Amino acid sequence: MADANLTAENRTEFGKGAARRTRRAGLIPAVIHSSKADPIHISLPSHATTLALRHANALLEITVDGKTLLALAREVQRNAVRDHIEHVDLRSVRRGEKIEVDVPVHITGEPLVGIPILDTQTVRVEVEATNIPESLVANVDGLSEGETVRATQISLPEGASLVGDDHIVVSISVPRADVEEEVVEEAEAEAEAEEPAAE
Repeated sequence: MADANLTAENRTEFGKGAARRTRRAGLIPAVIHSSKADPIHISLPSHATTLALRHANALLEITVDGKTLLALAREVQRNAVRDHIEHVDLRSVRRGEKIEVDVPVHITGEPLVGIPILDTQTVRVEVEATNIPESLVANVDGLSEGETVRATQISLPEGASLVGDDHIVVSISVPRADVEEEVVEEAEAEAEAEEPAAE
């Protein structure tokens, strides 16, 4: 099931001026790329598209000229000042097709000692285009300082597989201030133990 259903309009005007007119009309210029067909230049409804693209790897069902296709955002260009979307490059996908995507990692659980640090924000997986998870979970429950969660330890949805090497995703560390305080306390305790007893 698609994350959003959008109705698009064919776009026949190009250039900066045409793009500004499109955005003033409440639309976003976009291009759908396909490995088996020429690019399709379209305009998407601004509000609905912005809401849909708030989710990583959102699967869009786009209807244009009575035809419906599935697409994923390949690149989203935003205005540096206002942060609104100015242009979207999309990739056409098919049901059952497997693709490689970067999926955000979410930490769950509580470590015994230390705090979890994300060494990488995403993990790259090969997965069916219609079954891309919104996020992957790294469980740090019961871990201690110095321990890690590697990519191969993260549960993947059925049919998905890890792409690339088995890198560290999350590491458990103790804040520097806590370490320094612990060292000072140990030094003070040793000094007190070495002091001669008062007569």
